[in-house]
Amino acid sequence: MGKSQLAAYLARQLRDQERTTSAGLDVLVWARATGPDQIITAYAEAAGQLHLSGADQEGEDGAARLFVRWLAATRRRWLVVLDDLTDPAPLEEWWPDSGTGNGWVMATTRREDAQFSGQGRTLLRLGLYTREEAGAYLRRRLTDAGHAHLHDAGRADELANELGDLPLALGHAAAYLINTRRTMSDYLTLLRDQSSRLGDLFPSSADTEGYGRPVTASLLLSLDSVHEADATHLARPLLQLAALMDPHGHPDTAWTTSAALSYLRTARPPRRRRLRRHHPAVTEGEVRSALECLRTYALITQDTATAPIRLHALTARAVRETIPSGTLSAAVCTAADAIMSLWPRHDHEERELAAALRASTVHLDDLTRPALWQTETHPCIYQASSSLTDAGLYQQAIEYDESTVRRSNDIHGPDHPDTLRARSNLAVSYSDAGRVQEALDLRERVLADRERILGDDHPDTLSARSNLANSYSDAGRVQEALDLDERVLAERERILGDDHP
Repeated sequence: MGKSQLAAYLARQLRDQERTTSAGLDVLVWARATGPDQIITAYAEAAGQLHLSGADQEGEDGAARLFVRWLAATRRRWLVVLDDLTDPAPLEEWWPDSGTGNGWVMATTRREDAQFSGQGRTLLRLGLYTREEAGAYLRRRLTDAGHAHLHDAGRADELANELGDLPLALGHAAAYLINTRRTMSDYLTLLRDQSSRLGDLFPSSADTEGYGRPVTASLLLSLDSVHEADATHLARPLLQLAALMDPHGHPDTAWTTSAALSYLRTARPPRRRRLRRHHPAVTEGEVRSALECLRTYALITQDTATAPIRLHALTARAVRETIPSGTLSAAVCTAADAIMSLWPRHDHEERELAAALRASTVHLDDLTRPALWQTETHPCIYQASSSLTDAGLYQQAIEYDESTVRRSNDIHGPDHPDTLRARSNLAVSYSDAGRVQEALDLRERVLADRERILGDDHPDTLSARSNLANSYSDAGRVQEALDLDERVLAERERILGDDHP
């Protein structure tokens, strides 16, 4: 019931006007905006659906720019929603201009930077519910679900006060009341009991916004009900895994991968079989059942049975506080392995999936670093780099790879094979972006380091020579490229044999 829902309400209103009046919308684009690449992916997809000339030949970045130019010139009515904009930087490049006055851009954000209100943009600040709005929400929610008798006007005011008038927490409370048929008095008793035990779980000193405690209190109550209703005993560990992913959406198929099923098998309470504890295999059907239970209690959102799973960012934050420290490392590894299992072989064939997996990789790493770097760097870190270049997001790839090199250097040291690989990936991004000399210089250093550390005949050293030959060719140094390629071929024939791939 927050800013995204308010934006969705307005978008639906404008869209549905088309049925009764000529004032409706011709084009509606909703883009997740936590990073520029997500905006670019959404715009490129829109260019494709509109069959803009050249969109299928330009790569994602080029197709996105075609779409922005089309918006400025078209006389069709359009609305672009940039949901959860976290960085003001994309405003100048990717904020469409309605040159004909037929279009609007609406963005949601937690930030209040001055840039958000410049160049004709108007900043509308949204606070918590007023006490009257909180009471009206509870009454409508219970009435719409057919349980108006559960609404108690006197207790509703008390409940809203206890939950700080936070829409998210009130949503958890309403779902709990509907599914358990408990009274508001019962809920308040339980809520106050839970709140008294939150000090260790979510200390107030770490919650400067004042959101965590009411959310966590209502969340824990919902988790208790889920635990009682969940015959699979998988809902809690599933929710903890989901809380590590991008809250704006991740594929539900992540949790039916072999990595997830293996983790869930040992994460749920074991059964007793005679004198030993037994962990039976987890089935896909059980996972689906557990996800349905989480949807019932409004802990996750899915628009359809196969749509991405979304969590409110505050829900995800509160859930992560319930992950036992002893299991966090295994949960992080499972989420990363699930991401890798789903990554398409060719990103351009499933752009939306690739973009979602990139976002979850970055989010998972930001939340849990250095978990994905110990003892070796997880492959999903490198896959995100390749995915950015495959999507034609060259500048984003360079920035990502430069960060990866710094982190690997800090965590592993400059001579670690993972650091050398990160530097090699950065050279690829330089090359793809047309920064030929920077790619060549970096590849010369990588080759020298691999020769020094790994030896002349190591496979990574041979690959570094081959990559340097490519840079020589890109720089027009054809004879040097030819000489080095001939050397690499001779060395591979000697070391690996004539028939090795």
